[in-house]
Amino acid sequence: MDSRMGDRLAGKTAIITGAANGMGRAHVLRLAREGAKVLATDVDKAGLNETVARATSLGGTAIGLEQDVTDGARWTEIVAEAEKQFGKLDILVNNAGILVLKPVEETTDEEWDRVQGINAKGVFLGIRAAVPAMQRAGGGSIVNISSIYGVIGAPSAAAYQASKGAVRLLTKASAVDLAKYGIRVNSVHPGVIETPMTTALLADPESTRAILSTTILERPGKPEEVSNVVLFLASDEASFVTGAEYLVDGGYTAQ
Repeated sequence: MDSRMGDRLAGKTAIITGAANGMGRAHVLRLAREGAKVLATDVDKAGLNETVARATSLGGTAIGLEQDVTDGARWTEIVAEAEKQFGKLDILVNNAGILVLKPVEETTDEEWDRVQGINAKGVFLGIRAAVPAMQRAGGGSIVNISSIYGVIGAPSAAAYQASKGAVRLLTKASAVDLAKYGIRVNSVHPGVIETPMTTALLADPESTRAILSTTILERPGKPEEVSNVVLFLASDEASFVTGAEYLVDGGYTAQ
């Protein structure tokens, strides 16, 4: 990974959820390397500590706080802490998410509620909590991590797909509501990315071939390749981009 520091986010503060590993960790490292002061959150304290250590070792500024994104009161505390530590809030990356692989007829009430709570309600709570702080900052950028499974259908992922589809349209609705405050809201839709969440999917050669056979580039993506898009949307380079959805899927949905 390129460890050079940049300045595309100099002077900005970001909150990034689900930051203990995978794409969340990559987002923290990428934004911190471009000058953002990052408040990273997760329920996994050990993984979160490692993310923060890596960010600071690269010369970035980051702190970590434990957070359950389904807890609205905790969201209020997290935003307040970002303002206390760094003076303001400019960027929110709603990355936290879980995956349950079951067809709709086998999904339990508990599984459905847990997936919707983290993947969809957690994003809603984050957006709502961030708005007053971003108003005080004079605007901001919210980046919601959805999925290609928020755009297309696939077998055995009903709860996950419903949650990511909700994120897709919540993003657009929020973009409309928040434009008057100078707050941009966009969604990123990764395809098959090499993360702990997809380890099981990519462990079996047969399932790997089946998954990647529909990807034009014929390989899984790297977390950093998603982070590059997050960085763009978080930065002022995307000042005229809101309510948009960015597919990062190696061409999975192009055919």
